[in-house]
Amino acid sequence: MKRIFLIICIAVLAIVSVNADEPFNGIIYDAQGNPIKNAKVYVNDSRRYATSDKMGRFGLTNVLPDDTIHVLVKKRKYPYLIPVENRKSMKIFLADENPRVEEDEELVNFGYGFVKRREYLGTSNGISGEELLRTGRSDIMSALVGKVPGLDITRSRVTIRGESSLIGSNEPLYIVDGNIVASFNGINLHDVDHVEVLKDASIYGSRGTNGAILVFTKTGVSK
Repeated sequence: MKRIFLIICIAVLAIVSVNADEPFNGIIYDAQGNPIKNAKVYVNDSRRYATSDKMGRFGLTNVLPDDTIHVLVKKRKYPYLIPVENRKSMKIFLADENPRVEEDEELVNFGYGFVKRREYLGTSNGISGEELLRTGRSDIMSALVGKVPGLDITRSRVTIRGESSLIGSNEPLYIVDGNIVASFNGINLHDVDHVEVLKDASIYGSRGTNGAILVFTKTGVSK
């Protein structure tokens, strides 16, 4: 019986872990259906938040089925509290004290597209595109060599926090304008606005255990 109970617990934890890694996308509108820009959106820690863009869009990670989304807009002292209630996305219409919430499958399918500028508590090193160009290199990874303490780039591997796993991959996440990619191949260095290297990328769940390298293109920043 103890063995069966242990197996069930492990299975439940695995499911929760998978759900926590999934992106949680949302859009915020006012009562008339107009998008709300620069709303502060967070779950448990107000220091780790997303900000809605000009289309009212925001993205979070590590959102669990029983969490509560906090939405704070300008000229309002306290945030709206909106229970997730097993939703995987949210269209939020703010009207007085009773927001209307809908789930939208298209937002779920959009993946990490809205997870762009969420705040984090970990260590970040930012490098401008101009600084990378001054290295004379032709690609992002080679231009980053020697720029960030702890970032080790060789032909065979890339690590930020050293060899943390003897079995699994130690490679960081690669993210371009909020989207997880396999590599930065094909990105012109002249198109890069800036690069951030996160030694703690826990905002992306267990997938960010080894840190993350975030590339922000000039096109993506201007949106």
